[in-house]
Amino acid sequence: MKPYVANILNAVVLIALSVWGYFSVPEGIEPSKTALIPAAFGVIFLICTPLLKKENKAVAHIVVLLTFLLILALFMPLKSQLGKGDTLGIIRIVLMLLTSIIAMASFIKSFRDARKAKNSQ
Repeated sequence: MKPYVANILNAVVLIALSVWGYFSVPEGIEPSKTALIPAAFGVIFLICTPLLKKENKAVAHIVVLLTFLLILALFMPLKSQLGKGDTLGIIRIVLMLLTSIIAMASFIKSFRDARKAKNSQ
């Protein structure tokens, strides 16, 4: 999978599942604004996609760093949802983690391929 495609997939999943999680709290409970953090990352990733498609190295490295930070950050809400036993919440966070890991793997593969191509010249 091309890195920009993995980035789009990750961004869409982050936005959709984050917004779903924010609005799915029971009535009478104030939703946590931190539930929208993955959506903010998703928006940033979508904004960066055209530059990723043009293989802008600086943007690619920034997106990789942000994706890595997001992967680390998603473990706290996962721990919280596991403690609550919220199955849908667990599924949402695991899906966000999964697409982020897929995107990260795609970025790393792209970097390795670029290095191999450069070394073979």
